Amino acid sequence: MQKKEFIIELRRGLSGLPGEDIEERVSFYTEMIDDRIEEGLTEEEAVAAIGNIDDIISQTLADIPLSKIVKKRINPKRKLSTWEIVLLAIGSPIWFSLIITAVSVIFALYVVLWSVVITLWAVFAAFCACSVCGILVGIVFFVIGHVPSGIALIGAGILLAGLSIFTFFGCRAATKGIMILSQKIIIWIKGCFIKKEEA
Repeated sequence: MQKKEFIIELRRGLSGLPGEDIEERVSFYTEMIDDRIEEGLTEEEAVAAIGNIDDIISQTLADIPLSKIVKKRINPKRKLSTWEIVLLAIGSPIWFSLIITAVSVIFALYVVLWSVVITLWAVFAAFCACSVCGILVGIVFFVIGHVPSGIALIGAGILLAGLSIFTFFGCRAATKGIMILSQKIIIWIKGCFIKKEEA
């Protein structure tokens, strides 16, 4: 891909963002390409070394705060006419309740996902605590002469310690997955506010 094509694709991908952010990113990547060309790379190699254009657009979208994007989209380009204001007022019981419902459902699903992760970490903590207590109580039982009970408790403590190791890896993977999902949801929400220009 040539430098000019890359810049055109970048502008097209960022077209719904505030103008100053688009110009900042375009000048940043233009300078980066120019620097690599000065280092001896061809134009195509310099563009290829930067990375995938879709990844760059996604990362840029993730970096810009949602409030900035929403503020740009909410500011009207023109004044609303009287009949548009009347229609908005008459339809507000419907569209406002639908928006509140949609936001509530999305928020509830998000809370449920994080509740599952918190529950998994609580199970991990319980396994750890029970394994330590089981081993300590088993040693006490063993010392005071209740050998079968002591061996059983020590065995149960070791089993719970093993389960806590497996649970830790599961909890860590679930937490990482929910964090990645959260980032993708935020990028999707930002994308809803960005109006792409037609090619």
